[in-house]
Amino acid sequence: MTATIDDLRTTAEAWLADDPDPVTRDELRAVLARLPDPAAVADLADRFAGPLTFGTAGLRGPVRAGPNGMNRAVVRAAAAGLVDWLAARAAQGPLVVGYDARHGSSDFAVETVRVATGAGRRALLLPGPLPTPVLAYAVRALDAVAGVMVTASHNPAQDNGYKVYLGAALGGAKGAGAQIVPPVDAQIEAAIRAVRLPAVPLGGPGEVVGAELVESYVDSAARVVDRDEPKELTLAYTPLHGVGAEVLTAAVRRAGFAAPTVVTEQAEPDPAFPTVPFPNPEEPGAMDRLFALGTAIGADIAIANDPDADRCAVAIPTPRGWRALRGDEVGVLLADHLMRRGVRGTYATTIVSSALLRALCKRRGRPYGETLTGFKWIVRAAADLVYGYEEALGYCVAPDHVRDKDGITAALLVCELAAGLKAEFRTLADRLDELAAEFGVYLTDQLSVRVDDLAEIGAAMTRIRRRPPATLLDEPVTTTQDLLPEADVLVLRTASARVVARPSGTEPKLKAYLEVVEPVGDGDVAGARERAAASVRALRTETAAALGIW
Repeated sequence: MTATIDDLRTTAEAWLADDPDPVTRDELRAVLARLPDPAAVADLADRFAGPLTFGTAGLRGPVRAGPNGMNRAVVRAAAAGLVDWLAARAAQGPLVVGYDARHGSSDFAVETVRVATGAGRRALLLPGPLPTPVLAYAVRALDAVAGVMVTASHNPAQDNGYKVYLGAALGGAKGAGAQIVPPVDAQIEAAIRAVRLPAVPLGGPGEVVGAELVESYVDSAARVVDRDEPKELTLAYTPLHGVGAEVLTAAVRRAGFAAPTVVTEQAEPDPAFPTVPFPNPEEPGAMDRLFALGTAIGADIAIANDPDADRCAVAIPTPRGWRALRGDEVGVLLADHLMRRGVRGTYATTIVSSALLRALCKRRGRPYGETLTGFKWIVRAAADLVYGYEEALGYCVAPDHVRDKDGITAALLVCELAAGLKAEFRTLADRLDELAAEFGVYLTDQLSVRVDDLAEIGAAMTRIRRRPPATLLDEPVTTTQDLLPEADVLVLRTASARVVARPSGTEPKLKAYLEVVEPVGDGDVAGARERAAASVRALRTETAAALGIW
């Protein structure tokens, strides 16, 4: 134990020598002062378990001192690696940097700008905490060579992160303004590992982009809505303590709707996210205040953005209270709405999303694309992409506006659909029933297990690969598709069911995506939904047993 403590102390002191931030230096010294307390040993071991790895989601981790956390030293190295990678490709143009309101976001953004200017590259800083879609929009609007967004999206309050987007010069036609994909992530990671932190020169504060950039984003976002369509709608909204409220409200009003009523306790950015355990609208309880507001004002629909406003959750009133729609339900509703508006081109989703979009495209005569999980893949599905979605509440409804998921424009399109149906004395629920009557009930669900030890996820995936179930819901498994080594994903299919198991790419979770298809006989949609729900519950139990997690 003494040798281990000595090794940890030596490693930590070497880190301290290069750490540019007095705050994190003091934080680490306080941990060292507690040695040999076992809790301090465990804390140091976790902080120095290894560096945060720069992947296709960039960096993401807890804000704390040490290489296994988000701090100025880690961000300085990441920015230097990115700038070196751009320079090695003789890529011209400015770097644009955005940030949300999480702990450290502003400091990390400024650090990135100073690294860029220190390397002689023009750097542009967005004018305050803003949604991720605004940064993605800015990459193309400002003709930037690349963009950086400092955010941890919907992760817990202690986390922050660092996402990289490429401009047209390096991203190409389909990847202009989109997140990076392999092998770029590995190349940037290699450049980061080659950085010597004390040798990184810092420059000036760069240029702060004017407010007209945000105005331009709002104007462009509002144009996803047809000005001549009905606009009568009562909307309840929450940004979940994030940065979406001001931009979404401006876009909603610019599009011709009345301003939403916002959950007061969650309206302003707050990095502590005091009213929710996890600032993710998919988590149980996250939208309880939104539902209460929706009831109080008699809202037609309720919408939540996640903290960086790239995701959009939708809920509808029912006789039994508010019901949050699944991402697949919203995804198909929006696709169907665009098709009915005559929008032609490719409609895309991922391997874990509902198969209903494929059926919809086939029936409506639209090209269909299917990709691995993540918007970095969805937006590259086709050159003529007009719409993409993933079940995790992400929607790209206007790829020419933002080539990434965008919770602001998705909310606008939901409002347009809901207002149009309201004018006909119908609701989103009615439209879902019509789609079910036409195609059958495609019911999706998710089995999600959060772990403290990431090894548990690998063990579960190994178990189901070694002994995949021969039957599901008393039907033979007709297809077992293992996507290794390209992706850690296993797909099982029967005649009427599908299971997709994979680790989360952004959180310490194991996920299994479940889908059951139930025909609708004699127009009895309600009966088909009940049968599908029972089947999904059984499929959930069988999947958990196959993974060995219950």
